[in-house]
Amino acid sequence: MDFLISNAYAQAAGGSGSTLMSLLPMILIFVVFYFLLIRPQQKRTKEHKEMVSNIGKGDEVLTNGGFLGKVVKVGDNYISVQLGEGMEVKMQAAAVAQVLPKGTLKSA
Repeated sequence: MDFLISNAYAQAAGGSGSTLMSLLPMILIFVVFYFLLIRPQQKRTKEHKEMVSNIGKGDEVLTNGGFLGKVVKVGDNYISVQLGEGMEVKMQAAAVAQVLPKGTLKSA
């Protein structure tokens, strides 16, 4: 019956080099995730905050909801966007996805 069950032997105690070698793949994975996921996301977030802080009256914007409009009032956290004749919407400034070049609304 011994041929069905293999014997388990204890491994010899390894030095500090083997501990470092066992942690090296985890460290390498974290570094790859940092440069491929975390750092680019932080860069996009920084660019978006800068764009939102530079929004001014008269800018043409595209919202996260897909609406095109012209900024008519700017507050600390909220802006008023004119979507059409007599249609003005107050919204969070962070909901602006993109500031469009001047004259985009005329061509749309």
